Amino acid sequence: MTDDLESWPTGRLLSTAARLVEQAWESTLRAHGLTHAGLVALHTIADGPRSQREIARACRVTDQTMSRTVEHLERSGFATRTVDPADERRMRVRITESGHELYRAMIELERTDAQPTAVVSDPATLRSLLIELVRSAQR
Repeated sequence: MTDDLESWPTGRLLSTAARLVEQAWESTLRAHGLTHAGLVALHTIADGPRSQREIARACRVTDQTMSRTVEHLERSGFATRTVDPADERRMRVRITESGHELYRAMIELERTDAQPTAVVSDPATLRSLLIELVRSAQR
């Protein structure tokens, strides 16, 4: 029996669409040696070094989660960690040149690639509506 998508509640449609888009994007990132968490962390340090704690707060994850993400970025050569000269207990995370190149490439790919939203007749309107939905849910 085939599910009739027309009968699905809006929430189920949104949830399913989000999972499908996320899976496609995660696959693309994996092919480039990156995770979604890693991309978000690179975004956070793209304009300059920050402490792991600052990055974790900006990404809304725990320090431990960010530590694992930064370790992966460091092993992959996309970021480096150094001791903060102002406080030797703190590590500063800096994006590397290869990290910058990958970050810029992924942002461009996200904007131009034929993602599942490309089948939408007006992707800009969809994006605007999604932004409006997320903002209203955060209030």
